[in-house]
Amino acid sequence: MAPVIRRLQLEPWCECSVLCTAQHRELLDQVLELFHIRPQADFGVMRPNQTLAELTSRLIDKFYRVLAADRPDAVLAQGDTTTTMAAALCSFYRSVPFGHVEAGLRTGNLDGPFPEEMNRRVASCIARWHFAPTQQAATNLLDEGVSPYSVHVTGNTVIDALLDVAAGHGESIVPAGLRLVLVTAHRRENFGAPLENVCRAIRQLADRRRDIQFLYPVHPNPNVEGVVRPMLAGHPRIRLVGPLDYRQFVAAMKQAHFILTDSGGVQEEAPALGKPVLVLREETERPEAVAAGVVRLVGTDSAKIVAESLRLLDDSDHYAAMAHGISPYGDGRAALRIAALLKKDLCVEPDEDEQADVLTAALPVAAAAAPLAAPPA
Repeated sequence: MAPVIRRLQLEPWCECSVLCTAQHRELLDQVLELFHIRPQADFGVMRPNQTLAELTSRLIDKFYRVLAADRPDAVLAQGDTTTTMAAALCSFYRSVPFGHVEAGLRTGNLDGPFPEEMNRRVASCIARWHFAPTQQAATNLLDEGVSPYSVHVTGNTVIDALLDVAAGHGESIVPAGLRLVLVTAHRRENFGAPLENVCRAIRQLADRRRDIQFLYPVHPNPNVEGVVRPMLAGHPRIRLVGPLDYRQFVAAMKQAHFILTDSGGVQEEAPALGKPVLVLREETERPEAVAAGVVRLVGTDSAKIVAESLRLLDDSDHYAAMAHGISPYGDGRAALRIAALLKKDLCVEPDEDEQADVLTAALPVAAAAAPLAAPPA
């Protein structure tokens, strides 16, 4: 959301306030510092091993109180889908128009990813603005009966942030002669046996190959740390570190030979940097990169992870086919389009350049839906 916040804060027609849920204090603070964002409200809802019900109830209470006090003209949410769902629901309760950034991601399976799929569907029932990152995401919304006049293909703001940060330079974190394999694995659906299988695969690869170095920034959730550190700590070719700040993480992606991840965001970022991705999930709500051949689903079966990793290490033609730097997720101008669309819809006249961006964002969705009539009043 940082590119959207920064863009809106530059706009003279609006006042932009930032609300943070602070589910992971250390992860949040470094991002706020990197992008020079000062939140007006910080919910601090994180509790050790809290249930989804506990988290959701805290979020709803916090959002409702803030919206009642501040009475904003619009609310935008992106990212953690429980946060997004709670923000959408409270916006509905307070009759505040809601905009979903990164709308339309779907697998078609309510149980996977859990609870993201359901949370996204709830948000889509409420949203006035659906800022879809891709045409496929927009099509998903149209297939669910969402009005084409409320769906806008903008690209994903994560690419805006990535390209901004990637323009800088970071120090090499890889010993000479070794290829870096970057790992992130922290999803709730992979807690327990699936994560143990992932760690077994990493250990097997590190034992077999002396030409690679694993870098694994370990998520602070005890369900992750309690598995990863006992299984992987102490190996000379596996480096376990705490969460990297975003600048460090982008530098690690740039230096990686390939990436093992269960992260949705990394599936979007890595292809833009020309890095192959093996996804530690059985399905993904981001199928565009899979269709483009730059991402492969490998699940959490140890043997499959090892086999696909070795193929990327040893088959140069296969590696080149996955590392051709095609990203279907945006051109780095998503935030500009979102700001222009909001300005137009909130009855403030955009300038000609902004109007062009609005039309560029809106036309593909309208064309995909049906011949246009005049939009409803």
